[in-house]
Amino acid sequence: MRVLVTGAAGFAGTHLVRHLNQLGQTVYGLVLPHEFDPEKEYIFEPVLGNLLDAESLEAAIKTSKADVIYHLAGQADVGLSWRKPAMTIMVNTVGTVNILEAALAGNVETIVAVTTAELYGPQPREKMPINARSRPNPWHPYAVSKLAAGSLLSIYQRRYTDMKIIEARPFNHIGPGQMTGFVVPDFASQMAQIRAELIPPKLLVGNLDAERDFTDVRDVVRAYALLAEKGVPGETYHICSGQPVAIATILNILAELAEVNLEIEYDPDRMRPSDTPVLYGSFHKLRKDTGWSPSIHLRQSLAEVLAEWDAKVQDGA
Repeated sequence: MRVLVTGAAGFAGTHLVRHLNQLGQTVYGLVLPHEFDPEKEYIFEPVLGNLLDAESLEAAIKTSKADVIYHLAGQADVGLSWRKPAMTIMVNTVGTVNILEAALAGNVETIVAVTTAELYGPQPREKMPINARSRPNPWHPYAVSKLAAGSLLSIYQRRYTDMKIIEARPFNHIGPGQMTGFVVPDFASQMAQIRAELIPPKLLVGNLDAERDFTDVRDVVRAYALLAEKGVPGETYHICSGQPVAIATILNILAELAEVNLEIEYDPDRMRPSDTPVLYGSFHKLRKDTGWSPSIHLRQSLAEVLAEWDAKVQDGA
């Protein structure tokens, strides 16, 4: 099996490449030309391409001779989507069209394209968990761009029935390798510095009451691979734990694991009144069609992230 992964060097992409390597598949990763480093040892075969350059995508698919494309690349920063909405829509929506067209030209058999559960936006608690009947309610340009991308996947599947196109909508995923700017690595990096006595035991926090659905990234990428193999063409699947977890719970578990006593200070700049109070999903459909269920417990994920940041702090990183 030959596969092409867009976003192969990203957080989830890196874990997906490792998983596919373990499955014995030949993995190619799309790399932006200006980011390619000939001196670097990649864990995939790099091929140059840009989501906004259709010809480069066709060339990448021709080089890889991919049977399957995992489309993970995109602009995923919600804040940046407000600052640069047009760019976000170009990368996420137009980029998806370009992938679809290049895949058609290259006779690719299967596409697993990743959107996001963010497109559901604020939903009342009585509407939880999010499932196949839930209606999108996009709350920012990033969510709109992914909703549009998902609609394109659907209409391309209806028109080009020889291709298997599947939309994966993951909820929050966590685990080793995630950069700061997300709640778990933000907390864990500070905990590690507190443990090393590099900063005082004080955390500036935003809304700790918000509840989200957290799944370990290694479980998420395992779902992507199963969808390529067993998913139903044209269907959309939620990848999630099925459990809401308050941000305060994440903080408390990390503090317990780190064995630190913290002073918590609420930062008005981090409080977002438009935050969705609660969002969690159902993976019933995914389990029914592929047999998938989450296997890595939240506490294990958090412990591994904290250990990673402890090692970074000790190395002076």
